Amino acid sequence: MENPTNVQDLGSVYLASATAKFKELKQSAEKAIAQVQDDVKLNWAPNEESNSIAIIVKHLSGNMISRWTDFLTTDGEKPGRDRDEEFEGTIESKDDLLSIWNQGWDVFLQTLSDLKSDDLLRTVYIRQQPHSVLESIERQMSHYSSHVGQIIYVAKMIQGDDWHTLTIPRKKKS
Repeated sequence: MENPTNVQDLGSVYLASATAKFKELKQSAEKAIAQVQDDVKLNWAPNEESNSIAIIVKHLSGNMISRWTDFLTTDGEKPGRDRDEEFEGTIESKDDLLSIWNQGWDVFLQTLSDLKSDDLLRTVYIRQQPHSVLESIERQMSHYSSHVGQIIYVAKMIQGDDWHTLTIPRKKKS
């Protein structure tokens, strides 16, 4: 559906495009995480005010589960979410980290795949503030993109000279 002919088609194209972009973000973060072989380093942060890969993963997963569970019918900030706890503690292993990561993404991507064009202009609430579904998706695109960038940057800092670029490598000067 390259050239949408009506609003319905446009909504379908938008949802397919947004879903593809979110999946690209997920894959980029996973490629960065895969390069960090030492489980302890997943909890490393450059300073006390910065977040480790593990903390970012906990936060993103908590956000996704809260925002996207019963997305169309309940406020995106669920009463049981402990956002502050997402920024504390450690994750013991990469397996645990990936399990937490996938829990959030599974909820999010399933909800996104269930949305229809007609849903895009519906009103949903996040912290009691009204948003269109379209606005909510864009809000999360911005939020998730920034945190995936942080995951990549922290992984790159950890790996140093052992980092393998996720995109087109720079030309090396000889």
